[in-house]
Amino acid sequence: MARKRYVICGVSTRANGMFIKHMLETFQSHCEIVGLLDADPGRFTNCFKKFPKLNGLPVYQPDQFEQMILETSPDVVIVAGADHTHADYIVKGLEHHLDVISEKPMVTNGADCKRVLDAQNNSRGKLFVTFNYRYAPIHTRIKELILEGRVGRVTSIDLNWYLDTYHGASYFKRWNRKRDNSGGLSVHKSTHHIDLVNWWIDQKPVEAFAYGALNYFGPEGELNPRKEDGRYCGTCQVKQNCAYFMRWSTRSKEVVPEDDHLTNMVFEPGSNIGYRADSCIFDSDIDIEDTYVAAIKYNKGAMMSYSVNFSLPYEGYRLAINGTKGRIETQEVLSKRSTNQVSEQTIDYFPLFGGKETIHVVPRPGGHGGGDPLILEDLFLGADPLRPYEIMAGAEAGAASVLTGEAIWKSVQTGMPVRIADLLVSSN
Repeated sequence: MARKRYVICGVSTRANGMFIKHMLETFQSHCEIVGLLDADPGRFTNCFKKFPKLNGLPVYQPDQFEQMILETSPDVVIVAGADHTHADYIVKGLEHHLDVISEKPMVTNGADCKRVLDAQNNSRGKLFVTFNYRYAPIHTRIKELILEGRVGRVTSIDLNWYLDTYHGASYFKRWNRKRDNSGGLSVHKSTHHIDLVNWWIDQKPVEAFAYGALNYFGPEGELNPRKEDGRYCGTCQVKQNCAYFMRWSTRSKEVVPEDDHLTNMVFEPGSNIGYRADSCIFDSDIDIEDTYVAAIKYNKGAMMSYSVNFSLPYEGYRLAINGTKGRIETQEVLSKRSTNQVSEQTIDYFPLFGGKETIHVVPRPGGHGGGDPLILEDLFLGADPLRPYEIMAGAEAGAASVLTGEAIWKSVQTGMPVRIADLLVSSN
């Protein structure tokens, strides 16, 4: 089988670790990387340093997308830059009738959802959105239990998601802290969670009502050691008084656990855009929330109570799915930051009339609960022909999660329920 040709838009830490590394090492007989595009030449330097095999590869600036397509003749476009850059590259790739692989969230707002859906409807190419959490063994087993009819018709879902003081704070150090870049965390992060539920229950969200607030970060954060903007962790004079910094650093060596969010606290020399990933989490320019509580209504009658908190003592979630025949419960607790941590997680199944059954799920290594290696196989080798259900997300699933996240934020702003279909409008 001939190798497919790939170009990568956004040479980010995620692009390097999630895609490039595995394309060169695991799927090298199926993949050929033929071009890189990014706004920052420093990212090319960093990429070539990590992957010497790519030295000499043609590189392009954002306004050279058409030139890149013409010169490299790719089969697939991978989109892995900051969220607000996704829409243009997805739409242009589909307009060239190429397949497109996009990091989640697919885009950041309803207007861009409309652009992508229209482009998908008119393209011979296909968009794949990398909701890798679908692939975690614990999550596929929940899907299977629902398909087996164990809970009957799903009526309600309770999902509470927790991010710890390392992971949660990371979003307020980086570009995510600005809504124009990320759509806010109800889009950037909650799309993961909302998509899981949408996929599990095979229903479409139609309305959301929510409350949200900035409780931990920003200048009014109770643990802010000094009200002063423009600080960076690497040069801050009061970081020894910052509980967040001291929790994840040592006095002898200022380091944090490595993961795919903050591999490099300060970007490599050569950056021409002045971007740093260690901005102060207490700056006044933060314009997103760190806490949400939402109620979401679905088209087939299900209702979800959802909350997410970005500054808690531990990482994980609590889930309950209720139906006309029973209930599913599970809980994940991560005691330390580790993208490759593998621990047993069980599912408790309660039939409506009968005793509890505890289901043990065999864990797998790899990021996102063992989901990363499996989604990469589907992306680069094709879907598993023995899998009895659809798992790879496309444009519609990507849009459903973004629109729900935007509805949550708009409800926070207005104090009113927001109908999700009303957000799918053209920006023109």
